[in-house]
Amino acid sequence: MIRNENVNRLEDSSRVEAVHRALVLLKLMAENGSLSVTEAAKELGVNPSTAQRLLATLVGDGFARQGEQKRYSPGPEFLRPGMMQPVPPLRLRARPYLERLFERVGETVHLATLVGTEIHHLDGIEATTHALRFGLRTGVTLPAHVTSAGKAMLADLAPDEVNARYKVAPAGAGRRDRKVDMARIHADLEKTRRSGVGANYEESEDGVAALAVSLGVIDGEHAAFSIALPIARFSRDDAKRLADCLLQTAKEFKDHEIAAQA
Repeated sequence: MIRNENVNRLEDSSRVEAVHRALVLLKLMAENGSLSVTEAAKELGVNPSTAQRLLATLVGDGFARQGEQKRYSPGPEFLRPGMMQPVPPLRLRARPYLERLFERVGETVHLATLVGTEIHHLDGIEATTHALRFGLRTGVTLPAHVTSAGKAMLADLAPDEVNARYKVAPAGAGRRDRKVDMARIHADLEKTRRSGVGANYEESEDGVAALAVSLGVIDGEHAAFSIALPIARFSRDDAKRLADCLLQTAKEFKDHEIAAQA
């Protein structure tokens, strides 16, 4: 026991606390996608000012970057080829851009993927400043053809593949896609291909307006960003502004993905 205690004391005394804390922050950013000063301070058990200095050091050396919401995410030095960390999953890599989209539009935003003929909401940020708002749907699964994100992702597929997916789609009790109008689906998808933006006006839920843009295939999954808000606050004049923000943010994310793989 005495020998073990001496070894433990030697290990503790040889550890450089500032380096240890910086490594903990890098792990947290890799696991969570982004990190605030408050969250960093809580995880490390230090004052916010100490956490701020550690994060600023990581930013200065390129191992972290500060986003528009003052959240910190992995920087170019941490993500460059040759670093032996696993590639963060799609949800974590997309999170800073989801936050950027939220800052631009001030409405509830989601990241979704396409699985068969359904969309899965992987992540989201809820707009809480409006008295009338659209709540989070993170974890919720919906039929793709009645949602903006679903239309945006299905529009990436050839018509024959769309038909094949719906031909084999399960028709469970209560599913809204048990009896689908394939002609209408293809008309909606053709419209989406022309505009580059999927739209949903009270198709998935009463009182909801939503727009979405496909991110293409990421890590083998079709993905999309979407914006949703109560239709009572939605004006068709808003459509172009929201669509432009979606297209801009999606391009930034895709450009980042291409650069990271170069």
